[in-house]
Amino acid sequence: MEEMQTMTCSDCLCPPEDNGSSAGQRSCLGFTSFSIRTLLRSKEPQISVSLRTMDAAMEVGEVKVPRLQMENDDKTPPEQKYPALCDFLHSTVHDRENSPMMRAALCAQVCKLYRFQTEDHRWLLVREQMSETPLSFSLPKHLLSKLIQEHTDRVQEVKELGDLSPHWDGLRHDVISHCHHLIGCYQETLAELDKLSASSCFKSSSSKSDRHLQFVPTNLHSQRMEVTDPDCSGVWYDVITFGAPADHHQAFKHGGLTRLLSKHTNPSSVIYSQDESSRARELLASVAQLQPQVFGLSEELLAVSLEVNAGRLQKVLDSLIQQTHQFVHALKDELVRSALLAIHDQHMATCDSSHAHSNGLICENTAANQEGPASSGQQDSEYDEEEWASWSLYGFSDRVWANVAKSLNCIIAMVDRLDCPQEVTSPELLDVNSQNIASSSSSSSSSSCSSWQEQLLPLVLTLRDCVREAVTKARAAMTFVVLQGALSATVNLGSPHVVQRRHAVFSQALSAVVFGFMLKLHESLKDPQFLLQLHSVGILVQLEGLLSTYGDELGMLEDMEQSVTDLRGAAFTVTQAKTQQPEDLLPTIRGTWGRFVVEVPLPPETFSSLPRELKDGCLIRVDAVLFNIGINQQQSLAERFGDVSLQDRLNQQSFERLKAYCSCLTDRLPNIDGIQSLPDLLSSLDSSLEARRRKNVEVLWIAAMVCRQVNGVRLTSCKSAKDRTAMSVTLEQCLLLQQRHKLSQQSFSSALDSMRRDGCRLDNVQKNVGSRKFAFSSVQLLTFPKLYRPPDGSFG
Repeated sequence: MEEMQTMTCSDCLCPPEDNGSSAGQRSCLGFTSFSIRTLLRSKEPQISVSLRTMDAAMEVGEVKVPRLQMENDDKTPPEQKYPALCDFLHSTVHDRENSPMMRAALCAQVCKLYRFQTEDHRWLLVREQMSETPLSFSLPKHLLSKLIQEHTDRVQEVKELGDLSPHWDGLRHDVISHCHHLIGCYQETLAELDKLSASSCFKSSSSKSDRHLQFVPTNLHSQRMEVTDPDCSGVWYDVITFGAPADHHQAFKHGGLTRLLSKHTNPSSVIYSQDESSRARELLASVAQLQPQVFGLSEELLAVSLEVNAGRLQKVLDSLIQQTHQFVHALKDELVRSALLAIHDQHMATCDSSHAHSNGLICENTAANQEGPASSGQQDSEYDEEEWASWSLYGFSDRVWANVAKSLNCIIAMVDRLDCPQEVTSPELLDVNSQNIASSSSSSSSSSCSSWQEQLLPLVLTLRDCVREAVTKARAAMTFVVLQGALSATVNLGSPHVVQRRHAVFSQALSAVVFGFMLKLHESLKDPQFLLQLHSVGILVQLEGLLSTYGDELGMLEDMEQSVTDLRGAAFTVTQAKTQQPEDLLPTIRGTWGRFVVEVPLPPETFSSLPRELKDGCLIRVDAVLFNIGINQQQSLAERFGDVSLQDRLNQQSFERLKAYCSCLTDRLPNIDGIQSLPDLLSSLDSSLEARRRKNVEVLWIAAMVCRQVNGVRLTSCKSAKDRTAMSVTLEQCLLLQQRHKLSQQSFSSALDSMRRDGCRLDNVQKNVGSRKFAFSSVQLLTFPKLYRPPDGSFG
């Protein structure tokens, strides 16, 4: 815990004011660190620590740090006061940050402490903490494993379709080649990540173009702030920071995913969901199982007819009726209808619309149309001619489905006649083909047997032909669905590189969102309203972008847009961990592309206290929105000479989704805390969007306020999450101190400068590029909104 209670100080040199163009600038001499416990327990009024160069190679001086002055409290002697504060800080860290869940989620933590004055002249104790996470690598590895398995299964599925026409076999070959390419790439990437994750849980901005780190989020950190003031014991505010989810390895010569997918999408292609593809495979399996059963029972019916045993004949017929009933209803699935229509529309029909049977027999008349009493089985028959005829018309006058039922009805009618003694002496009623198959009452037993089988044989053959043709049609329809589903998930999205790009940027975004959800869940486990909100409405995820709409960053924003769209297909569920070991508390992934479910394990004791719905595994829906406002010099060029339509469209669409989420939350949970302020905030956000002002960062501020008001997950991104992102999160922290903890106006600017000059984000810059300076020039900063400019001496 000592490491987490460390304060870093830096000293700066200010040149004289008359020193030309460099007047007023400060350059960093060095830094030092010391334990807060050492400072608080010191009996001296100040402690002396060595100041070292930024590379820690040599000492360049000494810094004297005064002991923290406590507010006057005559009742508490000084020797008890300072240890009490030190123990309070230690217990806060230990209780909140040393839980099994947080030990699993956080690593390589950096902590800074500040003390700021409130409007009523009291003191705020602020702890700023930045942490890496093992999720940077563990989530992408899980996702890659799932994608490898999914594409392996898809290859097997299309191979199991059997013999296909040359056209469809060519499409199958495309799918298999596409899948094999992705499987090979993903296996190679996974092997590399296994090596790297053993020694690191961080991808620096300088590695963002690394091919093997394509799936890993860039510079992923949690930026956390704990505020202790006289009115509360400690409140946490979290923001997840990471480089905008984008494929830097493939770069942006041809744009990002928005443009790439629009080029490859065929508006006339039929797209089937994964559920429909799964249903098609089930129908294929069902038909493959039912067809031989129908054929077997029809053969048995012929064999039993030789026995001239009416009871056994009826028993076998009943089984045949039941199996044919199941066969027919399997084919009456709406998916078969829609697939046949799609095949017709795409001129891909594989079956002739004319269905004459091999033996030339089509039974057009049921017993209801013939003389003599109708059987009870016939009257109750589900295979009504009008119903089947109307359905066959739906399928382009295709009679194949109706013929299955008609041929079965002919068999039923024939068995009824054979079973009626009065009809045995009426040979004219036995001849459905107008052939005179005479049978006298004095015929021998063998002659009767032969007569029964001879009369049933053509009808059974007709049934078998009709079933065979129905299977051919159903197989064609379901093969179309399975192949179209495979094509939609692979080939129709463009080259394997486009599919891989989409998977990679989704992996980056998902890793960051899962990290944020874990922290949010941990902080709110004792909040019944939040837990109710999770299973009733879902979780809001609000991404803040600071990308410009000019040059490469426009392509990055297009990648980011698609990743946010794909996030909406994901969901969370909470599970009980096997143990409290960190590896058992890391989230895992199940499901397939477009419907991934992230399982977040909780320690058994914590899990047992959850509401029943969460313990039962209900899915927590993800509602993701993206608000982007470019703030740098490139955005100035875009606003004057370029195009900002993508940013405008994204912000407006996200506002509509945000409004819909808030409306749903208000309808279902009208008594949740803070919900009363939502209408005013949404109205302000709407007005700010309509204003269309240049670099209107107010949009980002209000969107963040709405997100916090509805217990959402906040994420902030720029290209690499080290410079512009640092300006954003430090500003958000100071705004929170001002709005929620009465930070005085006089302290606001100094607090903002302190966090930027001495806070965690400079450590972030150093770990990424080896320098403790933000990568801005003075000229560039002139184009930035004023509150996004760092203090002198912290950039260069």
